[in-house]
Amino acid sequence: MSASDKARNKLQQLQGRMRAATGNALGDPDMRARGRSDERIAHLKDAGEKVKDAFRSRRRPRRY
Repeated sequence: MSASDKARNKLQQLQGRMRAATGNALGDPDMRARGRSDERIAHLKDAGEKVKDAFRSRRRPRRY
């Protein structure tokens, strides 16, 4: 996973947390739900990048 992808996903997670907390503080269930979904999407993107990295490392031949 490239550093820029990782940073972008972490930023999206942070934005989701902030939106969810704001929605919770304001009593707005729609905003809270949107924030939580943003957070989940960022987690799934991270997981997808990790799976891609795992397959990339498996294809490389080992040199001893």
